[in-house]
Amino acid sequence: MARAAKDQAENAVYQGFVGDVKILLAIDGSKFSEAATQAVIAQMRPKEAEVRVLHVTEPLLATYGGMEGAYVRRAVAEEQRADAESLVTHTAKVLRDAGFQVTTAIEGGSAKSVIIDSATQWPAELIVTGSHGRKGLGRFLMGSVAEAVVRHAPCSVQVVRIPKK
Repeated sequence: MARAAKDQAENAVYQGFVGDVKILLAIDGSKFSEAATQAVIAQMRPKEAEVRVLHVTEPLLATYGGMEGAYVRRAVAEEQRADAESLVTHTAKVLRDAGFQVTTAIEGGSAKSVIIDSATQWPAELIVTGSHGRKGLGRFLMGSVAEAVVRHAPCSVQVVRIPKK
């Protein structure tokens, strides 16, 4: 009886999925993204899941003008791209070491829109993302990527939170 309960709990994540599960893991380099990565490893079976690691670089605000501004924007964009490459490479390695089949993507734009569009085009069956848990003014000013994804995603979404201590 205990074995059947364990099997049922183990398979709860897979209900509704037939065959390989296509998981879009949206990361931003935060500890919340690391928690989302660890949730994928803990909850999914590597042989039955394909993971696409996605990082979105937000567009730079045009705060500099002229030739100097163009140089600064280009330099910052190149640094953002290098950081993004390092981040997705590291996350992909962690997942591959756990036995998952992994692809990576770096896209520019609004994180909310890019995650939803990427999930639609790939097509993902599950989006996994972390939540910063902002409230009040911080949430109003920064917006909630996780909330927008949950509301508009073409598939199921798992939002991973880190418990407050």
